[in-house]
Amino acid sequence: MLNRLIDFYIPSAPATAKKDKSEIDSIYRKHRLSIILTTTLGYSMYYICRLSFNVMKKPIIDEGLFTETQIGIIGSALFFTYAVGKFTNGFLTDRANIRRFMATGIFISAIINLILGFYHGFYAFIILWGLNGWFQSMGATPCAVALTRWYSYKERGTYWGFWSTSHNLGESLTFILTAFVVSIAGWRLGFEAAGIIGLIASMLILRFLYESPEVEGLPPIEVYKNIPVDLSKEQKSISSLQFGLLKNPVIWILALSSSLIYVARYSINSWGIFFLETHKGYTAVEASSIISVSSVSAIVGTFFSGLISDKFFNGRRNVPVLIFGIINAVSLSIFLFNPAHQPWIDIVSMIFFGVSIGIQVCFLAGLMAIDFAPKKAAGAVLGIVGIASYVGAGIQDIVSGYLIGNNKSLVNGTVVYQFLPMSIFWIGASTLSFVLALTLWNAKAYKN
Repeated sequence: MLNRLIDFYIPSAPATAKKDKSEIDSIYRKHRLSIILTTTLGYSMYYICRLSFNVMKKPIIDEGLFTETQIGIIGSALFFTYAVGKFTNGFLTDRANIRRFMATGIFISAIINLILGFYHGFYAFIILWGLNGWFQSMGATPCAVALTRWYSYKERGTYWGFWSTSHNLGESLTFILTAFVVSIAGWRLGFEAAGIIGLIASMLILRFLYESPEVEGLPPIEVYKNIPVDLSKEQKSISSLQFGLLKNPVIWILALSSSLIYVARYSINSWGIFFLETHKGYTAVEASSIISVSSVSAIVGTFFSGLISDKFFNGRRNVPVLIFGIINAVSLSIFLFNPAHQPWIDIVSMIFFGVSIGIQVCFLAGLMAIDFAPKKAAGAVLGIVGIASYVGAGIQDIVSGYLIGNNKSLVNGTVVYQFLPMSIFWIGASTLSFVLALTLWNAKAYKN
């Protein structure tokens, strides 16, 4: 049984090489389009199954099912298992059939969402949401490997930016569609809707994600694009290249910087709706709509981030990281300290937060890591950065839940929250992220 399972995930053998140049050009064009569309849409659906719980927090608290602290613990379970899973699965992805690997993750994540609609126990929620985190970690690294196999170094930033819109597309769909389902049918059916979308995604990935050019009988992307290849690097084993990443201080500095920007990112994703509802008096749909603005805006930022760095900064990512790091910290501050009943300021702050967080996450949590790693170890480097990023996200959920739950009081029979400690925590993480990234200003990319 185990051998059959292992065989299922073994990469496909290279097909007989095609000789006709026009046929090669035609297949390359078609498959490259399929790769960018499938990875983008497929991974956006991953997010729907990952963020569904964030929309349910206030209805669950209002129902008296869990406290704020318990909600934070449940949310952190996903982040911690995701962190470990992304590290482990990142190393496995470099050796796996990426099509089947990615489809499996979203399929089981969808099943877990379907089950959660029927469970009410605290420990059951922790276990199931933690398992969801592990299978969610099977999504990003296959996308990274696919992009490095089908797009050359010189164009990778542009297409990585396109793919990174999947993060924000998934967030937007979650905060709009899932919130709509919850508002009219309750939080239980919100989980069911997310699960159905996940099942559809698994089928699309199995059909339209192609493993590599060689499996399709095509030459490697470097040969197809006439790009010189350092044969000494190509001859190294995957294990030696992966081990080299673990000893590279640049990768770990980048991982820490990424973990801090994930604190800022998931502070809004995890608690932004709750903050707007309890502190500024918005309804659930109004709060979800405002937070969704940041996700939609982030699509613009991520879409153009790689393109801008490729075209205007010769592939260097440090200048955009500095500029948009400052914008991120400022916009987050405005959102948190803007008084109630000024929705347009909240919306504008979320526009700038979304654009800047999209660019920061695209660079710090993915593209810069890929730049500093060999192509054959793309999954591993994303796993290293991923474990740090989601440990940061998990710590954020616990600390934010604690700061919110332990800074409230009862005034005339109404619960009143004091959000200042939480705000300092979020803004501090955003600021430290880009300051730390500045230490990599002159680090050299690993061009392959």
